[in-house]
Amino acid sequence: MAGLSSAFTVQRLQLAAKAAIAAGLAFAIAPLMPGSAAEYPYYAPLGALVSMYHNVAGSVRQGLQAFVGLALGIGLAFALVSIGDPSPLTVAVFMGIGVLLGGLPRIGSGSDWIPTAALLVLLVGGSNRDDFSFGYLIQMGVGVAVGIAVNFLVFPPLHFNAAATSLSKLRLALGRQLTDMGTALTEKWPPEHEDWSRRSTELAEAASTVRHLVQEADASRRANPRRRLHPRDMDLDYRNLRDLERVTFHIQDMTEVLSDVIWTDDAPFTVPFNDSAPLAAAMTATGELLASFDGEDEADQRRLFAAAKSAVEAGMATVAERAQEDSAVTASESILLSLHRILRAVRPAS
Repeated sequence: MAGLSSAFTVQRLQLAAKAAIAAGLAFAIAPLMPGSAAEYPYYAPLGALVSMYHNVAGSVRQGLQAFVGLALGIGLAFALVSIGDPSPLTVAVFMGIGVLLGGLPRIGSGSDWIPTAALLVLLVGGSNRDDFSFGYLIQMGVGVAVGIAVNFLVFPPLHFNAAATSLSKLRLALGRQLTDMGTALTEKWPPEHEDWSRRSTELAEAASTVRHLVQEADASRRANPRRRLHPRDMDLDYRNLRDLERVTFHIQDMTEVLSDVIWTDDAPFTVPFNDSAPLAAAMTATGELLASFDGEDEADQRRLFAAAKSAVEAGMATVAERAQEDSAVTASESILLSLHRILRAVRPAS
């Protein structure tokens, strides 16, 4: 069911509708092409489909790459024919050359079209290769142009909401991780709840997904006429992303440290009992701060930042006082250092 739902998202349905419109328009225009090109109308809708992408800049890039690959493939086929009749050996050699040409810089999705176009010219063109190649190239070009135009004119998508939502969800997940670890420090060890100890990979994957969605949002602005009606500060999104990536790294480190302290018998460090309460308070306050970015106003965020900073400083004071009596290195220092760095990454602008 999850796979079916992902196939019928609003974004996918919009792309399908635009692909259908572009293919129909391209097929309607195809018979109007000059000369022998009019005899190959079915390649126009194919060109429209090739150029269809979920953002305008990607549509232009993908369509042009396919067209360049197509032209190279046709040229390769003519080079093969010029040296004699195709044979298994010559076809194999030229297909290998086509695959090698697919590695050219910036050819992108056009790489698959080089050997494909060459084979089509050889197999479908037959003795009429000149007319077929001309018609194939013209109609694909028409289709690519129509596809790009439709994607540009018909509700060109902006993926800002997905990026903003993913940033908020990551903040909430990071805040929850800190508060869950804070709770673990106040429970009898080993804690009853240990889900938090297995989330390190999950948090890393979430941060990677957010980066992808922010980049997609940025790409959706390019060549998009709607960007003026829906302005967004992508530089701020990238700054927030980098801050959250740093926070994710520090929380992953804290997760591993605390997990080792609780469940690894030969861990080289511990959390002294007297450190547990101030560490838990610092983690919980920092977690609440991270969660506050989703809906709280600036004044509340500053208040929560001040509370988290005070809690971290109180934890540092407790550890420093205990260290005067016991010089052993503990996990408390590592956890507090990570919390300090998290606060430095998310501190409100002055």
